[in-house]
Amino acid sequence: MRVLVPFDARDPKTRLAPVLDGAQRRAFADATLADVLETLAAAGHEPTVLATAPVDCEAPVAVDERPLTPAVNAALTGSELPVAVVMADLALLTEATLERLMEPDAEVVAAPGVGGGTNALVVRHPEFRVDYHGVSFRDHCERARACGASLATVDSFRLAADIDEPSDLVELLLHGEGRARQWLLGAGFELVERDDRAIARRQDETG
Repeated sequence: MRVLVPFDARDPKTRLAPVLDGAQRRAFADATLADVLETLAAAGHEPTVLATAPVDCEAPVAVDERPLTPAVNAALTGSELPVAVVMADLALLTEATLERLMEPDAEVVAAPGVGGGTNALVVRHPEFRVDYHGVSFRDHCERARACGASLATVDSFRLAADIDEPSDLVELLLHGEGRARQWLLGAGFELVERDDRAIARRQDETG
């Protein structure tokens, strides 16, 4: 299946600014993108990176400087369906997880992220268009119903766990296996227990 992988090549992962500077965020984003592309290719899919600027990666790149919603909708318009949209920060993605995403035969398949976002979609209905503003999972379900598309949702920890906030680094250190996890370890991050919970912390931090 053709898969669009949106990627902010200009200023990625801004919500990780409390723990990573600009150059580190870009390097980390590149590592997560590489993990996602590798998993998609291993599962037999055809990823295209939909980037805001040119990016060096192991997949074709389509540059669109517009925000996420109009860029994805432009790519969907006139495309041969089905098309999937998989976010570039799903560093816990596996081939088995992708199989679960692609398995339903519904005209729109949506995988929610933590907090109401949409981390992956499969689009088989020609009139369906995305809207990533706000609580996008709810909005995508409503849009599917509005255009008469059949809808399925995929409840998956690995699809829900986008690596977007400092607290998300715990999940990557615990469950990741790819380049993004290795990058974190190389940057000095480690898991520590605090108040009976795991947190991600740089080894040179105190407290």
